[in-house]
Amino acid sequence: MEKLKEFLDSKNIKTSQIFKELECNENEALILQELCKNHVGANYNVNTFSLLVGIFGQAQYKYLDHLKDLKHLIDLGYVTQNTNIFKNNEFGKMQSSILNLLQNDIGLSEHFLQFLENKPLFNMSKTGAYEDYLDYLKDEFNRIELYQKLSFLNSSKTNKELKNQIKNYEQHIKERLKSSKFSNVLTEIFKENNLNLKEQIIFLALLKEEYTISGENSNAREMNSLLLLVSEGEFERLKNKNLLDENSKLIERNLVDYDEYLNPFGEITKSFFLSDEVLQRIVNFKEPKENKKIQLKNALKEQDIFELIEPNTDINDVIMPQKTKELLQNILKQQNKQVLERLSKWGIKTNKNIEAKIIFYGPAGTGKTMSALSMAKSMKKAVLSFDCSKILSKYVGESEQNVRKIFDTYKEIAQNCKQSPILLLNEADQFLSTRVESSSGADKMHNQMQNIFLEQIEKFSGVIIATTNFLESLDSAFSRRFDYKIEFKKPNFKERLLIWEKALPKNAEFDKKFDKNILANYELSGAQIIMVVKNTALKVAISKDGIFKMTDFLEFIQKELNSSFDTVKTVGFNA
Repeated sequence: MEKLKEFLDSKNIKTSQIFKELECNENEALILQELCKNHVGANYNVNTFSLLVGIFGQAQYKYLDHLKDLKHLIDLGYVTQNTNIFKNNEFGKMQSSILNLLQNDIGLSEHFLQFLENKPLFNMSKTGAYEDYLDYLKDEFNRIELYQKLSFLNSSKTNKELKNQIKNYEQHIKERLKSSKFSNVLTEIFKENNLNLKEQIIFLALLKEEYTISGENSNAREMNSLLLLVSEGEFERLKNKNLLDENSKLIERNLVDYDEYLNPFGEITKSFFLSDEVLQRIVNFKEPKENKKIQLKNALKEQDIFELIEPNTDINDVIMPQKTKELLQNILKQQNKQVLERLSKWGIKTNKNIEAKIIFYGPAGTGKTMSALSMAKSMKKAVLSFDCSKILSKYVGESEQNVRKIFDTYKEIAQNCKQSPILLLNEADQFLSTRVESSSGADKMHNQMQNIFLEQIEKFSGVIIATTNFLESLDSAFSRRFDYKIEFKKPNFKERLLIWEKALPKNAEFDKKFDKNILANYELSGAQIIMVVKNTALKVAISKDGIFKMTDFLEFIQKELNSSFDTVKTVGFNA
């Protein structure tokens, strides 16, 4: 308050500290001084005519020369005016002009009063994560107050000090945000619309007004006040008008709206506010529920049955016969809105979820598991994988319980996480094979296990994919329960060539004898081709020259062909 007292008592206004800090001339400072005297004397509003006559005198209508000074103070946001309704009605037919100021009462703006109070820098001793969104918002509003204070200053020294304060305060906010866990709707809006710093400040200033009692008529909503927050001097203020014109991001993307009105000077003025849509999004924002992927991972920690697999390729990334790809794509078309509507209308489907029970069969390494994962990626679903070879137990009756446990655990996870992952049953041969008539305890147990599996498949809702290397022994009862039985053959020459092209390292150097057409002549499965590429790459990586040689590829191809790949599972690749 010491600066204010000095300003009030100052005989030479230009020597006062406040004058040195303000962006105004001597006459404007005298008007502010008089308004300050009235304000501290509990006279909040003063008649313009009385004020100017009291300062500059009435002789030769000298006070009229200073109407322009008062208007500049209003434009700067230092002074606000209150129109006298009754006098306005009396002079309603007069054209709006600067003279109309004489009929109004004026007072100091809220932001100028805050400037006078010279509030100390906001406390930055509180560190660590924000407690919640509102705790963070308070700091952002403090930040806007600093910008509002800066918009009043002209003194280079004071200006520099406040800029440093703002810089430190913004860094303080960033540091606290780094460790905060709450969902930040403001950050989302800024990122979605790619708002720059100036646009963010304007947005936050308008949001602050929504939380302020001053309401819709606040001077802080006017274009000049908003532009002064992000401008240094008149030239930059005019340049920054594009931040609030019709083609600006704030207006064009319906983040900010405005009202236009004719002010007492005959000028069209705009008052800005956040659009209803974005304001509702902020005010009604709720913390999102735990990410579904995280939910699923947490649910899987409590069981030891399934493995969660994250698909990283979609159906278009898999090399397979065109007819097979078309069949899989048709299954995926259940997601199509028109297809769903038709199936629902015909009574074929009763819900929007894809439903399919599929068997992928064929030799090892032909892409059965990869295709299942790729379908999941295309459906935007997670995959819960179970290795069926683990189901057998030496304890009588436990295998049957384990079959039920597979499906019961799946249902529990799906219900708790409110999603329906794809259930992938790898190496499901023992489930799908023909049941045998035998009196032995082992055969009876096996048949019982299959009956339970058959019952669970019947009741299953969602997508289940079973993979098997053999279909010859498929029990007819299982055949009827599955909607699709899709064969995976070893790739032909054309398909092998595509797989080689996809698998070969990029940005690598090959010797002159290298020919991928020769490599594609060898009848390898897709998994074998990938294994050959990986083994060759390792050998080349530790070599002196780092060049891929044809002889190295042929060496590892021969090793794959000599191994019993169809019966021995190669490490790192599923059937």
